[in-house]
Amino acid sequence: MQRVSSAGKRSYGGESAPERVRRRRLQLIDAALTAMAENRWRSATVAGLCAEAQLNKRYFYESFADLDTVASAVIDEVAVEVGHAAVAAYVDSVELPLADQARAAVDAVVGVLGTDPRKALVLLGGVADSPTAHARRADAMKGLTAILIGHARSVHGVELENDSLAASAPAFVIGGTAQAILSWADGTAAIDRSSLVEDIASLWLAVGESAAGIARSRLDATGRR
Repeated sequence: MQRVSSAGKRSYGGESAPERVRRRRLQLIDAALTAMAENRWRSATVAGLCAEAQLNKRYFYESFADLDTVASAVIDEVAVEVGHAAVAAYVDSVELPLADQARAAVDAVVGVLGTDPRKALVLLGGVADSPTAHARRADAMKGLTAILIGHARSVHGVELENDSLAASAPAFVIGGTAQAILSWADGTAAIDRSSLVEDIASLWLAVGESAAGIARSRLDATGRR
């Protein structure tokens, strides 16, 4: 039933026009996420995607210009969700010991990607898709690496910040973390979630401490300023 609010905006079934647009956009993103996770993206069409989302084809173009735009939106949505979860976990555990901070962050990331394995497959590169999606994924992973770099600098001090390991170690950790979660999500690594979280967190801490130690030894070798 159509209604008109006091602001004069039409609503249908309690939804305003912007809310309906957002709902349809999310339906299309969800359908695209499934197609990408099932490795069907290269044969995807606008008509097919709309059919899976149970939407009329005309609704596609109210939110997206083409299929590449949808693929980018899928990766952006997942990356933002993962990034927010990781940051929130760090904020909530900032007063805890470093090991607990690492576990909280890893658990938050695994929580997002493990609850819906499609997200792990799409964000972490477990499926084939378009060059545009691949580039967007690379940008998303750089963003996650930047979060880890910032945390490492705050924990390990200027010795690590001024060393090349400040860039290479977080990238190494993110890449290894991505592969570990992907292997767990697709069943290759037959371990439970708690073991996965503990293993990744332990490796994060080990790499961080080792990188900081190497950076300090290099600084000592060249002379402290």
